[in-house]
Formats: sequence, C-alpha cells, structure tokens
Amino acid sequence: MASQTRLQPGDHGDEVAVTLPDLTLSANLAVPDAARGLVVFAHGTGSDRHSRRNNHVARVFGDHGLATLVLDLLSAEEQNAAAAGLAGPDVRAQGDRVAMVCDWVRAGERIAPLPIGLFGASTGAAAVLFAAAARPHDVAAVVSRGGRVDLVGDALAEVRCPVQLVVGELDRVVAEANHAAAPRFGGGAQVVEIGGATHLFAEPGTLDQVAERASDWFERHLGAG
Repeated sequence: MASQTRLQPGDHGDEVAVTLPDLTLSANLAVPDAARGLVVFAHGTGSDRHSRRNNHVARVFGDHGLATLVLDLLSAEEQNAAAAGLAGPDVRAQGDRVAMVCDWVRAGERIAPLPIGLFGASTGAAAVLFAAAARPHDVAAVVSRGGRVDLVGDALAEVRCPVQLVVGELDRVVAEANHAAAPRFGGGAQVVEIGGATHLFAEPGTLDQVAERASDWFERHLGAG
C-alpha cells in the first residue's frame, strides 16, 4: 500500500506511483528540459518524501539540469510502525527496494535512458549503498549525506561506482565512521566535511553547501558534457 499523503507545499516535482513487484511506493518526480541524469533519493528513518531538506537539495539538482525522484521508501503501515517504535530500519530490505526502483526507471520511457545517481541521507544512505552494490551496471554515482555507512558492512566493497560521503564537521561520530569506511569502497570514496555543520545540516548555509557539492559530483559522474 502506498503512502496516503499527497503533494505538500515545498515538494519538488509531480507525484508518481512507483510500482514494484510487492508494493507501490509514492514519489515526487521532476524532469528538467534536457536532463543529463536522474538522482533517486532515499530518506533517513523518521522522514519521508516531503522532507524539507531533501526537497531543497532536489530543487538545487534541478537547477543543475538533473532529474530527481524523491521516494517514500516505506508504505503507510510501515511508516506508522516505525513512528510507534514497533519496527527499526531494515536498511538491507530498503536497499532491495531502491534497487527495484532502478529497475522501474529502466523499464519506463521518459527517464529510462538517463544515467542513475543515488542520494541517501542517514539510514537512507545505507539503503542506497546496498542498492548500488546490487545494481553495479545501473548506478553511476552515489552521494551520502550524514550517512550511516557503518550499517553496510562488507557490501561496501561491492559498491563499484564513485561515492561522495558528505558529513558535518561537528557530527564527529558519523564523520569518523565515514572516514574509516572510505578505503573499503570498491570504486573509491571521497569524504567531504562541511564546516560548522551537525548531523542534520540545519546550520545556515550548510545544506546549500551539501547540495552544491553533490550537484558537482553528479554532473561529473552522470555523463555531463
């Protein structure tokens, strides 16, 4: 069952239904003219496709000529269970869903030819890394924002595409975990620390820095030219 929430003020793109083998996910899709690539977003625990931060980043990506698909990774029932503390994040299962979303993109028409990048925040970053490991021929680049790379384990070595790990300078536990994980990626990883930022990048200007660094990364690795 898909999320029952509809587009809200601040959402970027148009609502679409992403039909997977076992469920349908709600998502917001935005495709600028002459899009050079598509970035699929996965949110962290407790968030959804209406995330103000992710939609802000998606809007910046659109300004750089990148299409965006901002997902609800969980059904309405799963979101309710997570909010009630009845179920923790199963990032491997969520990674399987992101991988199936890549299959859905390739099976379509409008966005099927676009190179795919993945953008994940917090636990959503772990999910997109599992997906990148599972779809090495489809995923061209990944950006992790404050990512829980410690949840990915040995699958990091199976991620063959270029990865950018963006962390807040003041988010020391996550930053140190990202620095420690970087050498374990099969395709290499670049750690970027945003000065003065904590885990949510709520400090003035810090999220804009994330968006610009990530835009540059995707432009470089999704066939810009």
